[in-house]
Amino acid sequence: MTNKIYKLQNQIKNYEWGSIEVMPEFLGIENTKNIPFAEMWMGTHENAPSLADLSLAGNNEADQIPLKEISGDLSFLFKLLAVEKPLSIQAHPDRDKAAEGFRMEEEAGINLRSPTRNYKDPNHKPELLCAISRFSLMAGFKELDMISKSLNEFLLVFPQLKEVISTLQRSLNTESLAVFLRILFNLSKFEKEYMCDLITKKDNIKNSDIIIPEQWALIKAFASQYPEDPAILSPLYLNYLTLQPGQVIYLPPGILHSYINGFGIELMTSSDNVLRGGLTPKYIDIPELMNILNFTPYNPKIHSPAFSSWHCYRGENYSLVIMEGDGNKKVFPGKGPAICLVTDGELNAEGLTFKKGESFFIPKSSEELVLNGKYSAFFAQETCTASSASSDFTDI
Repeated sequence: MTNKIYKLQNQIKNYEWGSIEVMPEFLGIENTKNIPFAEMWMGTHENAPSLADLSLAGNNEADQIPLKEISGDLSFLFKLLAVEKPLSIQAHPDRDKAAEGFRMEEEAGINLRSPTRNYKDPNHKPELLCAISRFSLMAGFKELDMISKSLNEFLLVFPQLKEVISTLQRSLNTESLAVFLRILFNLSKFEKEYMCDLITKKDNIKNSDIIIPEQWALIKAFASQYPEDPAILSPLYLNYLTLQPGQVIYLPPGILHSYINGFGIELMTSSDNVLRGGLTPKYIDIPELMNILNFTPYNPKIHSPAFSSWHCYRGENYSLVIMEGDGNKKVFPGKGPAICLVTDGELNAEGLTFKKGESFFIPKSSEELVLNGKYSAFFAQETCTASSASSDFTDI
């Protein structure tokens, strides 16, 4: 008995923050309409379910069926994403808040496709991000003393904002980031416009160890693009991180974050629940965002894989395996269900060849799946079993 695998056809999300070139080039397709490619979804989520190819060649549209008919509902959602412009500052709910929010919006009769719908499903949404290229983001509240130092540094550059900034600094004395954020979000229209006007007109800001050039650039860009949005100050209170290719971070539910620029993959529970707090033309629900946020300072740990041929990042709800083929036969370290995305070279399995940008589904099986070729690939799966003491595993 041999494993059967299925080539996937996946849907693209053309959000405005995506890249016109990066993802089409990676997937080997022409972007004839010159539109941004932001995300490619791999999984069974109803907002963009994958199709599985039943033909041996793996490219026959007549033989394509919804992946769900083979896999059932997968508990994870796998994404390829290309970030050209910063995303909104946002967070995702935990299990209890997702279930409650979904129930309340269902009872209120809010259509699932409505732009004012917060909860598209009852699932929580922890996320794992792995960089394919250099990837920058903001994630998690800084420690209170670092926020205070950032505000002081900001005030030295913009003394005209003393009243606003001093109020924010005093709120930190309560040791409650909820109070700090509530005051920030409730600035008057005049205060926000005045602040943005000062920022956009300011040139030659001196660099410092507290606010790095990338953060100053973000603040200025945000002020220009969103002139009435208090979230333009988010680089002052969120950690700024840069991932190198292959590095991974984990974002639990309730962590405020924003992806800034880069190309990578995301692995999460099968959910599309997003609560936004600014820096976007999309629907913003500050009260509900405040309800689901974790206000404890959190600086995500950056993980760097140390492996010769494979490494597994193992979480509570899913695992990500990174594999590299050297031309010799290798056994996939799992029993499925799993989705594989090839990121370089060619991978051969079960008589099929998968090139860079192509993906396939591995059903649950007791049989080993043998892989051949020279390739780099990511495997998303529900579980990855081996000894916890193994150096090829990182529990996140």
